[in-house]
Amino acid sequence: MHKYERIIYWSEADGRFIVEVPELPGCMADGKTAIEALENAEIIISEWIETAKEVGYDIPEPKGRLLYA
Repeated sequence: MHKYERIIYWSEADGRFIVEVPELPGCMADGKTAIEALENAEIIISEWIETAKEVGYDIPEPKGRLLYA
């Protein structure tokens, strides 16, 4: 399990739970349930990191709880 902070919320517009990973720009996942959204976020985080490595981007170290979240 990755140690990046996740923000989860219900999106009325999408009718799904959304998970955002603030430390990884553009990294988001969704799901019909909160658990599904969090499971999908793990996959998306791995894919985000893999892609960042492939294109030579720096991968941020997890900082834990963010003050602005």
